[in-house]
Amino acid sequence: QVQLAESGGGLVQAGGSLRLSCAASGRTFSPYAMGWIRRAPGKEREFVAAVSWRPGNTYYADSVKGRFTISRDNAKNTVYLQMNSLKPEDTAVYYCAAPKGSYLYVDNPPAGSYDYWGQGTQVTVSS
Repeated sequence: QVQLAESGGGLVQAGGSLRLSCAASGRTFSPYAMGWIRRAPGKEREFVAAVSWRPGNTYYADSVKGRFTISRDNAKNTVYLQMNSLKPEDTAVYYCAAPKGSYLYVDNPPAGSYDYWGQGTQVTVSS
């Protein structure tokens, strides 16, 4: 069973930065893409970013492109989300997510394939 544990959320002023971390366990980490999803109060969940199992391939929602950077460290089974130039509209619970097992060695799995989620970490950006 895949287990994901996020950390690094908090309260920050607009324009500030935060780095989220997600430690994964329960299966081999490196052959799978990893993603970050957020859910703001009263809004639909939004797929924020994904990193391929291939080094260097990353994907972003338009709303965060140029401000957020996703990365992974396979030696530590950890995925990161560096968030810069934060805006109040980035306020949400951020979830680390992993795709189901059939998406082994898939570069950019569809959002619906991310079956495994962490418990979430709150990010609050004040104006």
